[in-house]
Amino acid sequence: MLEWILILLAIAAIAALLGFGRLSGIALTAAQILIFVALVLFLLLALGVIAIA
Repeated sequence: MLEWILILLAIAAIAALLGFGRLSGIALTAAQILIFVALVLFLLLALGVIAIA
C-alpha cells in the first residue's frame, strides 16, 4: 500500500509541475484516501482489534 501511495504522490507532483491541475488533484485525493486507510489499519493492528495470523 505504501508503494501505491508513493506512486500517486509522484504522479501528483509531476502533474502539478506540468500544469495538469485536475490530474494532480485526483492523484492527491487518491493518495490521501490510501493514507487514511493505512492509518486506520495500523491503529486496528496496534490496538489488537484485528490480528494477522
